[in-house]
Amino acid sequence: MIALLRGRIAWLESDACVVEVQGVGYRVHCPARVLARLDAGTAVELRIDSVTREDGTFLYGFLDAAELAWFRRLRQVQGVGARLALSLLSVLTPEALHTAVAARDAAALTRAQGVGPRLARRIVAELEPQVGSLPAGPAVAPAAATSAPTGGVVEEAVSALVHLGYGRSEAWRAVAEARRRAGETEPPLEELIRAALRELAP
Repeated sequence: MIALLRGRIAWLESDACVVEVQGVGYRVHCPARVLARLDAGTAVELRIDSVTREDGTFLYGFLDAAELAWFRRLRQVQGVGARLALSLLSVLTPEALHTAVAARDAAALTRAQGVGPRLARRIVAELEPQVGSLPAGPAVAPAAATSAPTGGVVEEAVSALVHLGYGRSEAWRAVAEARRRAGETEPPLEELIRAALRELAP
């Protein structure tokens, strides 16, 4: 099984690139975000997941381990195949996926083509219990990377920010960071909201 390809981009296609390795061209399907960073004629190193179906074996390529890990885990969700996993990774970074799942922000997942509200809710429900073991980007606070803030004052603060017009993922990250900065003592609701708003300030 191919796990890594290091070579030259021979050409780009709408949903794939052809990587030339020692005179052999490998067609590798990639998220749109990955393809946008590639140029024909340049060197590339892609982490590969090989998927065998009845109609053949297909290669899927990613620039880093986090993208590959999310691709593999998304495909384990019922109703999510390689195409939908690529669609999700085309519009959401691993960091954004991590935050959306931890925040239970199913609406954020519907930005991906082919992912409707029902499937988005299923993805969140299946992945949320494992979110601590899924890779998060460096911008996700350590406290936020383990589990979603749930219940009590924290959930009320997230809801308050959502009602102020912030997206749920955005609100969740701000509250998680404000809660982390507060230490072991949970601050009152008003104080937590003010601290979260400071996190959201430009």
